Amino acid sequence: MPKKTVHLSFPEELIQEPIIYNLGHEFKVVTSIFRASVGGKEGWIDLGLEGDENEIRKSIAFLKSTGIRVQDKDEAGI
Repeated sequence: MPKKTVHLSFPEELIQEPIIYNLGHEFKVVTSIFRASVGGKEGWIDLGLEGDENEIRKSIAFLKSTGIRVQDKDEAGI
């Protein structure tokens, strides 16, 4: 099953939103949080996504559409 690791940077207005929960319910992907840091004004998550390649692509597009900055950790070598 395809896997992808992404780094998500959240704007202040989305920190309290259940984005990862919604992601797992909207798309057929399994999420794994590897690292995270959340403060009052900013937050980030290193997130693993596992599932069908098309579902992973759609879930990343969803994240971007919310205003979350998404960086592909697999391609960046982070």
